Amino acid sequence: MNVLHTSDWHLGRTLYGQKRHEEFRRFLDWMIETIVQRQVDLLLIAGDVFDSSTPGIGAQELYYKFLGRVAGSPCRHVVVIAGNHDSPTFLNAPRELLRALNVHVVGAATGKFEDEVFLLKKKDGTPEAIVCAVPYLRDRDLRVSEEGETMEEKNRKLLDGVRDHYAGVVDCAQRMREATGKEIPLIATGHLFTAGGTTVGDDGVRELYVGTLARVPESLFPGSIDYLALGHLHVPQKVDESETRRFGGSPLPMGFGEAHQRKSVCLIHFADREAKVELVEVPVFQRLERVKGNWDAIAARIAALASSSAAIWLEVVYEGNELVGDLRERLEKAVSGTGLTILRVKNNRLTEQLLTQQSVDETLDDLSVEDIFDRCLSACEVDEAQRPQLRGTFQEILRTLEREDAHE
Repeated sequence: MNVLHTSDWHLGRTLYGQKRHEEFRRFLDWMIETIVQRQVDLLLIAGDVFDSSTPGIGAQELYYKFLGRVAGSPCRHVVVIAGNHDSPTFLNAPRELLRALNVHVVGAATGKFEDEVFLLKKKDGTPEAIVCAVPYLRDRDLRVSEEGETMEEKNRKLLDGVRDHYAGVVDCAQRMREATGKEIPLIATGHLFTAGGTTVGDDGVRELYVGTLARVPESLFPGSIDYLALGHLHVPQKVDESETRRFGGSPLPMGFGEAHQRKSVCLIHFADREAKVELVEVPVFQRLERVKGNWDAIAARIAALASSSAAIWLEVVYEGNELVGDLRERLEKAVSGTGLTILRVKNNRLTEQLLTQQSVDETLDDLSVEDIFDRCLSACEVDEAQRPQLRGTFQEILRTLEREDAHE
């Protein structure tokens, strides 16, 4: 049996105002080609299918057309779980219809472990795998909030909740496997942040709970899982050096911090319950480049990139000592008539000079909500010792707002 594990598509995402529909379309075309060429039997999509809980028509069209094309391919099964960016209600809405295409969707935990367990069968009815389709587990799925809890108590309850959920789902799957009388693979999914997980700057990965709480240790997952397909972290990586517990990573770079990251999907070859993992590299559909340095270094690098005649999107980070007030004008002149497009400019010299003032080279699009909150703390001269707790409370508010958005 061949299984393809992917995650974090973020369909509908833009990059500093630049639409990426064509990139997503080309990626999904490549996915179909890979499914056919590599004779994939099961496709796992481990969350964050969409970038927003209210995806636009274009993003929806890409998703549903892709599922329709998979149904016409040799692939027999598709399992989709919701990530923290997805709306559980939206993702679940067509699930009964999609089930007719052998597409199984789990948008949220229901409190019934059996709702997340699927026995997959071959065309002749022979059982071939069991999938524990665990979606992104929200705070309310894992613990009951109590007044006066410390951060440590919240963390312990969250981790206990994740452990208990996986134990319950896997126990249900094991009983189902025993009933078949066959040693078929037990595969589990998840959308979470593991202890020791790697991220890069500007990749858009958010903390899922308060602060850095509930980073799940590898030991928490039941040992009977034959392959663990995770989503949320955008860097393709193993969990605690395990070959069979992995993050698929995002197939497209979500920001300039990922510009030179090698993207891949995981192809798992099963012989009975033994899994062998192969990374299949995803082509680059739109080249990104971060150009840094003083003006001379930036100008030289832009000239070198322009000589290739390639269509490249740029982020320019000015780090020179000289105060350059006309940076944007210089840059526009440098890329005029080339295949280069500047999406973002960061003038670090001006930012240092004007920390609490608006820079002509900086807009709200350049800042994350966390950046803005940190600037407010600095502007109000909040004591450094108080800032970690305030950041944690602020992130808890953000998570609450996201949960409310997901239910609207």
